Formats: sequence, C-alpha cells, structure tokens
Amino acid sequence: MSALNTAPQAHVRQQFAALRQQGLRARDAAGKLGISEGEALAAHAASHMHPAQEADSLYSATVLEGDWIALLQGLEAVGPVMALTRNESVVHEKIGVYRNVSAQGPVGLALGAEIDLRLFLMHWHVGMHVVERTAKGEQHSLQFFDVHGQAVHKVHARPQSDLQALEQLVQRHARPEARPLFKPGQYQPPADRPDADIDAASLDQAWSSMKDTHEFFSLLKTHQVGRAQSFRLMEGRHTRRTPLVAVEWLLHRASRGGLPIMVFAGNAGCLQIHTGAVHRIETMGPWLNVLDEGFNLHLRADQVAESWLVSKPTADGVVTSVELFDAQGQLIAMFFGERKPGKPELPAWRALAHGLMQADAAALEVAA
Repeated sequence: MSALNTAPQAHVRQQFAALRQQGLRARDAAGKLGISEGEALAAHAASHMHPAQEADSLYSATVLEGDWIALLQGLEAVGPVMALTRNESVVHEKIGVYRNVSAQGPVGLALGAEIDLRLFLMHWHVGMHVVERTAKGEQHSLQFFDVHGQAVHKVHARPQSDLQALEQLVQRHARPEARPLFKPGQYQPPADRPDADIDAASLDQAWSSMKDTHEFFSLLKTHQVGRAQSFRLMEGRHTRRTPLVAVEWLLHRASRGGLPIMVFAGNAGCLQIHTGAVHRIETMGPWLNVLDEGFNLHLRADQVAESWLVSKPTADGVVTSVELFDAQGQLIAMFFGERKPGKPELPAWRALAHGLMQADAAALEVAA
C-alpha cells in the first residue's frame, strides 16, 4: 500500500498546493512529497473531500470509469484539445480533435489528422477529470495513470474546447465514490536476456525478411530481444550509431528544408505521433524544443545515451529511422520521414538521416 493510502489526505492536498504555488510542475511536486502524481491528484477526489474543502482546494478531481475507449471517443464532441504524452526524457504535445478512436482487445488507436495515438490499455489503471484553479481561471483536463500512479496520457482543454460537452462526458463516466489505490514504484519492462542467448543469425534473417515496419514488434517478441539490444546486435548490418547530438542537427535541417517528418514519443501505455514539418527549434538549457503552433516537443538532450540510425526493409522499400535511448536502454523518441502505407519513404528524408553518418560530432554541432 502506498504512502497516500495511509497519509492524511488534507495534509497531502495542503503540501501539494504549496509546492505547486512555488512553481513546481505537478509531477515534480508529487515527487517532492514522495508519492506519484496520480496519488497526489487522487487525494483531491470527491470521495476524499467535503464540499467545503473542495471549494477551497487548488484542485478537485473526479474519478472516471474504465471504459477508456468510449471516453476517448466522446472527446470528439469537445473539439480542439491538447493531447500530452511523455516519458522521463521527452514531452510530446499535440493540439487537435480526437477522431477515429477504436480498439481491438487491449490495443487502441486514435487516427485523427492531428491526434494520432497508439494505446496500450493494459497499462491504464485510473482516469480522472482534474480541475485546477489558477489566476487565469479553472483549467480542465482528463488524466490517465498506470497502477503506479505514473501518467500514461493527458488531455488538456483549450480556449476553443467545448467545456459543456466535456462536463457532459465527465458526468457519463464519473465514479465519485471511487477511491483509487496505487502500487509503489514504477513500471519496469522485462530485463533483456544476455546477448549470448540471442540467436543473432536468426534475428538477422527475420529482420531482412520484413515486409512491413509493424512486423518489428513481433520480431522482437519472437526473438525475446529488447529494442536497443537488437540494434546493438545488428550494428553494421541494419543499424549504426550516430553522434548523440544528431537529433538537434536533424530537427534544424528538417526545419530549414521544410521536410515533413514523423515524431514518435511515449511510454508503456501510449505512443503519440506528430506528422508534418517542424519550424521553430530552440534549445533552452538541457531541453531541445520544437515550439510550433499545434505541436510542441520538449526533449532532454542531456539524457540521450544512445542514438541509432535504423533501416528496416518493407514491401515499399527501406524505411529509415533515427531512434534515441536513455542510459537505462529505454526508448525516448523515434524520428521518421513522413510516409503512408504503400508509399516509399521520402528520398530527402533518407538523405538527411544518412547524412548523420558522414560528419563527426563537432561538424554536427556547427551545422545545427
């Protein structure tokens, strides 16, 4: 049982509000208290507060039932919102409308022009409608957490959002009597097997035989090999390491050339995708940022421990990606050229990606 389940809820709310008012983000404020963000927000649920306490609280939260696909489908009526998905090293934000939301078993999709998601619903444990009271007025969001209270996906209302439609959606899915419980710790993916236990020749053969990039996930599962581990084992064959500054150079060059790209980022519960050109690229301290209308990316460049140039064969030709990992071997983000099934990748993207291998780190820094 976690700290929140035994600590007085009023104390959690008071301390959390004080840290937020000092300027800490909700995730960091919860961390300061030794609890998860999900736990901190759950302390503001109606089941934990009297009406008078709710009126005076910085936050209020309504727990939502677990038909996540129906809930996300209902967001279409709300209109433009901001979808946010993150991991430890990157935050991916897209503004748009949730459309074409569906699921097959525990895997869901949102296939809108702006909001493009892959949902792994086995990691979705609790959802909440969160209202934060600020100097600019009430800020509404839907926030979804895994069993450890780590955010898997968030939906933030925008000035153009239909708040009445959002309220109606919340009322349809509300479970005000619920008291969410979370487990301590964080989700840990299975550890990689030793390299010596992997049949590298079989992995190479299966890799060379791919007809679609989506086969790669089953390839990893069949060979019981981690993603970064597979890149290491196939280095020089299908993968090559790039300088760690490659992503900054890549974004600047794509911006200058108006080259449409795809940016994938996420966590165990959600993968969020941007497709299109990027324009305003800025570095602020350790953060590498894309600050465009409709798309923001905030990437901790100092946490990139590995950067790989990856080639995957398909029926439409080779597909090239640049993929970033942290020091624990966890995927941070992936970059592709814009493409649709049945179409070859853009020659300009392939040339740009392979250009990473023809310059050393110093040259890349100058070019950026």
